Amino acid sequence: MPEEFKDLIMSHLKRDALVSSLKKGVRFDERAFDEFRKIEIQKNVIKNAEGSALVKLGNTQVLVGVKFDIVTPYSDRPDEGTLVTNAELLPLANSSFETGPPHEYSIELARVLDRGIRSAECVDVKSFFVEDGKVLGLYIDIYVLDHAGNYTDASGIAAIAALTDTRMPKVEDGKIIRTESKGKLQLKSLPITVSSIKVDNFWLVDPNIEEELAMDCRVTIATTDKHVAAVQKGKGSLTKKEFLDNLDIAFKRSSDIRKML
Repeated sequence: MPEEFKDLIMSHLKRDALVSSLKKGVRFDERAFDEFRKIEIQKNVIKNAEGSALVKLGNTQVLVGVKFDIVTPYSDRPDEGTLVTNAELLPLANSSFETGPPHEYSIELARVLDRGIRSAECVDVKSFFVEDGKVLGLYIDIYVLDHAGNYTDASGIAAIAALTDTRMPKVEDGKIIRTESKGKLQLKSLPITVSSIKVDNFWLVDPNIEEELAMDCRVTIATTDKHVAAVQKGKGSLTKKEFLDNLDIAFKRSSDIRKML
């Protein structure tokens, strides 16, 4: 039997076993349906960055580094700094990640997190003005080191953790003095992403990799303590009630995570 057919059969068997377990109210790792895996946050792990954080969500690990640079502002926003979010799914993280140009999943991850940070107005880019023709550019670089499911939320937590660790650089004569800082970057809010998937008729928060392989639908919701900052729907569809239920859970779980930051 060809290897691809063996993998397909095993995938169906695992899905059937998962659905059977969920009907009994039990996930494979025995978490509640709306429960995150253990979250570990370590800040200031990259000494040469303005801010950094390493987050472990279950066995999923993500490293984020934050750097500033002097850049030319956009012509339609001459008095505002810039913010750029990049993401990379390292091949060492999972056998499905390959070397070469950025994968569409890397681009999607960066866009989802960038949208949440921008929409929440987390960072005051107007405070990045240096002088005419010069502003600070803030770069958030995300590296998925180990993918054991839900790298989106792990990356979102790591990005916000790194921003809370970020130091504002000192600028003199239009240049950054890397060895000195002006204190911590002031954040207006802390947007946190919460992802849920649907397997059969069951919704599961923070899916592990086995659950992701069986999902019928996925939704990621970024919230602050008061507002919805961004929504990203993956494959499949969901009803209005299902969305509102997931929205309620997103506010609750993001509040829990925000307390850890």
